[in-house]
Amino acid sequence: MTALGLGTYRCRDVAVAARVAIAAGVTAIDTAPVYAHGTAHEQLARILPHHPEVRVFTKVGHMTRTQAQTARRMGTITDQEAARCHSISPAYIDHRIAANIAELRRKRLDLLYLHNPEHDAHHDRARLLTQMARAFEVCEQSVHAGQITGYGIATWSGFTDGAFTVRELISAARDAAGSSDFHLKAIQLPVSLVHIRPVAEALRSAGPVTQAAEAGLEVWASAPLSGGELTDMVTEDLAARISPGSSPVVAALSVVASTPGVTGALLSASTTAHWQDALTAFRRPPITPPHLREVCRVLRA
Repeated sequence: MTALGLGTYRCRDVAVAARVAIAAGVTAIDTAPVYAHGTAHEQLARILPHHPEVRVFTKVGHMTRTQAQTARRMGTITDQEAARCHSISPAYIDHRIAANIAELRRKRLDLLYLHNPEHDAHHDRARLLTQMARAFEVCEQSVHAGQITGYGIATWSGFTDGAFTVRELISAARDAAGSSDFHLKAIQLPVSLVHIRPVAEALRSAGPVTQAAEAGLEVWASAPLSGGELTDMVTEDLAARISPGSSPVVAALSVVASTPGVTGALLSASTTAHWQDALTAFRRPPITPPHLREVCRVLRA
């Protein structure tokens, strides 16, 4: 069964959202140093010591102005990186891993994502792939040092814009580890009725979802409700066409839950009622591939 995790990007109160999600049975939380105006880690640290069973995924890449100023004073980023508030340089990754661990009050990080590594590549693929290879080397070293258990890529447009492919990521991870025993563990990308292309590709056994799943990587779908927009965009007729008798929310989430190769989806929900709706979608039998293909056709994916 496809899993549900809490995505904290759009949560107004991360601590409240985490408490409600954990009470609903959620065992994975995705966050980042920049979320909640830079307070997401601090808020989660109030909750996590009481729930060691919950996996926590965090990131390195984007930073707040304050975080950028601190990193610049420490000499871990350049003036240019501080100005754009983004870096995946080896020095900054080292700095951020230690900071993430301290802020979350955990002995190690369950999963560290490079956060939108394509952000400052300016369509220079060769430069980006070199940056990512160096970043993977640091991540492999951090695994062996016991700081993280694995790493991955959290991207918004990296796969759709052609910035990198899953196969290139695996090749870079293999080179970084010096063997096939690498610790690239997951990818995260948008999958929803708005971002339907990964669904259509997975149904053809193609695209990043299929490639990652076949390689044994976890695949986490971000923004399954497109930031809440789909609650208003999905009509009753469309919901009925997707999943007869379902609400628009359940229908939209059922498409993500039924996508072949998807490990889980990250939902920013803060109430018990919202989680119950979501769990309804994820506990149902999946939509059959022929019907899911029809949904993609209707949406012209």
